Amino acid sequence: MSPQKLIYLDNNATTRLDDRVLEAMLPYFTSDYANAGSAHIAGLSVKEAVENAAWQTANLIGADEEEIVFTSGATEAINLGIKGLSNQDRKHIVTASTEHKAVLNTCQYMETIGFDVTYLPVNSNGILDINVLDEAITDKTLLVIIMIVNNETGVMHNMAEISKLVHAKNAILMCDATQAVGKIPLDVKTLEIDLLPLSAHKFYGPKGVGALYISAKAKIKITAQLHGGEQQRKLRSGTLNSTGIIGLGKACEIAENEILINKKTIFKLRNQLENGLLQFEGSFVNGDTENRIYNTTNICFPGVNSEQLILALQNIAVSNGSSCSAVTSKPSHVLKAMGLSDENALSSIRFSLSQYTTVEEIQETIERVLSLLRQLS
Repeated sequence: MSPQKLIYLDNNATTRLDDRVLEAMLPYFTSDYANAGSAHIAGLSVKEAVENAAWQTANLIGADEEEIVFTSGATEAINLGIKGLSNQDRKHIVTASTEHKAVLNTCQYMETIGFDVTYLPVNSNGILDINVLDEAITDKTLLVIIMIVNNETGVMHNMAEISKLVHAKNAILMCDATQAVGKIPLDVKTLEIDLLPLSAHKFYGPKGVGALYISAKAKIKITAQLHGGEQQRKLRSGTLNSTGIIGLGKACEIAENEILINKKTIFKLRNQLENGLLQFEGSFVNGDTENRIYNTTNICFPGVNSEQLILALQNIAVSNGSSCSAVTSKPSHVLKAMGLSDENALSSIRFSLSQYTTVEEIQETIERVLSLLRQLS
């Protein structure tokens, strides 16, 4: 008996590598393997490819290539952006209680070195009240951190309004764009974002590579967290992951050309899946259904243990929280912050689609999930 074909609906955790990205990367594993920091012709050739990747990455988010610092992923980029400000006179950070653990845990670290951190609540739809944010920012506030797209619910905040408020109070704005870059159009200049972390593997690029956009304003204040060979304008030392960086650049180039096409297709499939699954009595969507990314739905199936459902689905990959905390049986901190009970939070499933998701996969998922829900409820 042949194994069942994988139906992968956990794309907020990671995505499949685009074949075109792999093709762009392959020469740099074998023939063009020189160190981009070397002064010989082979090294300069790789350096040129890395510089092109910086341009591709910057172009996707409306930045300049010299404002891009390559990292090992979004977590490192977040750490650099937050910890890099530790030498400033202002010692207050404002963030939301629904941020990714990479932000929350780093903020908790900052508290151990003398910073005050305000963790703002959200409403039942996962939306931050702009008035609550306004009251939280003081003349001591150095940094405000608000993610563009929530990784668990897909909920999106009004970044233009938030940015205007933050800068009116002369604070720095970091926007975790890990779930946004490559999926929706972004322009850091228009939105006046100062720090923007991103990760390649969230939009069909390779794992282990990401970047931090640093505005001219923020660059003056940022200090390096890794020291060594003084690469990347002394902001992030270490031999460049040239192959990964080139893969990131290619993923950015593809996204620039295909975002709108993917949005239309994936949005339709997401809605088909959501409408089908909401046939289960008592089920409901977690988070705002208007202000959210088009590839994500987080649905509560009251009375059903999400871990049991995930295991029973076998070849259908879904999750019950962030990939970074999926190994625990604790209720999602995001859903708890939105007011869900432990029971309902532990009965919730996140489905996240990609450009590779098909109509047939959605139909099979609806049938399988509904069948299992009847058995488990």
